[in-house]
Amino acid sequence: MESRHLSAVIRRDRREVAAVAGDPERLPQWAAGLASGALRREGDALVVDSPMGEVRVRFAPPNDLGVLDHDVTLPGGAVVHNPLRVLAHPLGAEVVFTLRRLPGMSADAFEADARAVAADLERLRALLED
Repeated sequence: MESRHLSAVIRRDRREVAAVAGDPERLPQWAAGLASGALRREGDALVVDSPMGEVRVRFAPPNDLGVLDHDVTLPGGAVVHNPLRVLAHPLGAEVVFTLRRLPGMSADAFEADARAVAADLERLRALLED
């Protein structure tokens, strides 16, 4: 399985970046690839409208390490684990998302996903720096 690490350096304290990136209510502000519409809670899951349809998202428990991993249950029932980290960086923080090419995914679809994640990270940077 192919993986690609996409990142953005954000000129803010890593704890602040992790707080914003890990706040489910703020996902529509920056994570258009995941949350494009209404959000609602169902138990420990967040149910969101996404470009893929309605998905369920479960985040890693809150922590001080910047681990914002989340599992996304797609409309068909498949679960995709998404590693997401906020790391200390000399300029503030670096947000690193690990994108994995799923079985049966075309190279074009993988590249489109990579562009979408990069755009999401750029929106997060703009949200926090502007």
